[in-house]
Amino acid sequence: MHVRKLVACAVLLFVFPALSGCWYVAAAGAGAYGGYKAKEAGYSVQNPVTKDGSSKKSEKKESE
Repeated sequence: MHVRKLVACAVLLFVFPALSGCWYVAAAGAGAYGGYKAKEAGYSVQNPVTKDGSSKKSEKKESE
């Protein structure tokens, strides 16, 4: 029984660091997908985040 616990701890010790990098890849993928869907909906990356149509309207008002 003691050997079994030792082996389980050793496996966990070696597997956990290998899987920790996967979370970064999954989070990056989720962020990229969210950005892609936001771009489809008409949003662009700027500060503050607004729809493309509203920024074009404000540019027209400023030029008039």
